Amino acid sequence: MVKHRIVVGAHYGLKDWIAQRATAVFMAVYTLIFAVCALTLPELSFEAWSGLFSGGLFKFLTFLFFLALFFHAWIGVRDIWMDYVKPVGVRLTLHVVTIFLLVGYAGWAAQILWRL
Repeated sequence: MVKHRIVVGAHYGLKDWIAQRATAVFMAVYTLIFAVCALTLPELSFEAWSGLFSGGLFKFLTFLFFLALFFHAWIGVRDIWMDYVKPVGVRLTLHVVTIFLLVGYAGWAAQILWRL
């Protein structure tokens, strides 16, 4: 007689693990590129910073950095809520508050970047 294992849970462990690693790699590469660009600015002035972000590509990559950061944070915080907060109502509330905060932060980042 063959025993079958009963699988329970949300079933997204591997996808989340890969997503966190991919976002971490992107953020690390972006940080290195940003550091090089910032350190090679001729001067630390508003005009120099505006010039750095005047190209659409750098602005877009910066926004992707923030999206990667917020998605990375969502996976980590969601796992903390699922692992350590047992009351379902409290956990759901924390999930919703976290989602609203991260989406709000993404909108705020877009507003700041495209205001430059």
